[in-house]
Amino acid sequence: MKHLLFIGTLNQPTSYFEGANGDGLSVHLFDDETLTAERLASAPQIVNPTFLSPTPDGSLVYANSEIEGWYEGLVTALSFDRKAGRLDHLNMQPSLGATTAHNAISRDGRHLLVVNYAMGAGGPDQALVAFERRADGSLAPGRISAAQSGTGPNTARQERSHPHSVTEIAPNLLLVADLGTDRLTVYSLENGQLEKISETATRPGAGPRHVALYPSGRFVFVINELDSTVASYRIGADGKSLEEIAVYPTVPDQAAAANHASDLQISSDGRFLYGANRGHDSIAVFAVDAETGRLSPMGQVPCGGRTPRNLAIAPQGGHLLCANQDSDVVSIFARDPENGALVDSGKSIRIGTPMCLRFARA
Repeated sequence: MKHLLFIGTLNQPTSYFEGANGDGLSVHLFDDETLTAERLASAPQIVNPTFLSPTPDGSLVYANSEIEGWYEGLVTALSFDRKAGRLDHLNMQPSLGATTAHNAISRDGRHLLVVNYAMGAGGPDQALVAFERRADGSLAPGRISAAQSGTGPNTARQERSHPHSVTEIAPNLLLVADLGTDRLTVYSLENGQLEKISETATRPGAGPRHVALYPSGRFVFVINELDSTVASYRIGADGKSLEEIAVYPTVPDQAAAANHASDLQISSDGRFLYGANRGHDSIAVFAVDAETGRLSPMGQVPCGGRTPRNLAIAPQGGHLLCANQDSDVVSIFARDPENGALVDSGKSIRIGTPMCLRFARA
């Protein structure tokens, strides 16, 4: 089985990343059997596409540009012409905030949802922005947005609000994980407006980063960057509030001080979670209890490189890919759907400073 694999790579140096050996955005044809990736197209003009979202059919892709020192990042809409082997620029919009960190296409396809991590102060400083998607796939200017504020106990990393991801947990209900304020905020997006619905505090100093939604929508799981944990939450009967179930470490206690957790992915059947550990350079594996939302830690697997920033489970479910940012390699693991175990396949994709991996239909 073959799938489209979109890869975002760092191609402009920043003071907070180790290197920038990539060539922007590229599209590959990934073969689930041979574990090879044929490059089909690239867009080196896209600066630092640290996060991206393709449409399910791969005909469109939206890439964030994280540019150090700018008060606003950029979001670029591109179309992908498979026959011509070409990524074509549709348009770009300012992200209304600095250090643009994450994006997602809304379930109804009407909006591209973007969060800005932000550093310092100044500019529009919007945390969450919903861009309307036009009929041709281009983006309208950002007219729907919300700001966030606050601090956390970690003075080095939580000196201000740092939204890191947005996840649609139910139709038009958006969960923003704020690393800087230790808060999970739910917004409604209706009638062209964002309204804050609920707010849940995480453990102080946890630093919530990325979120995985259980397939049925009963639970959400949050990976916390600063204290290297995964927390499970039950979504309330109203579909808007969160109740903490339990918190689990992603690394052994002795490794936590030098580790920064990053991405979190859930298998399509909801049975297993995979969390990336930068520093410990591993992938933590958890089994999920479908009745309670509790997790059973299954240990860690070496990630096959340094600084695992992003993970992606192949559509067939038999493989997990890991973008090792500081090793210029995407490692490929065989995944056992029955017990969740990961085994290094020995195959990999060599590419400079990989930051984000996303699959689409071929």
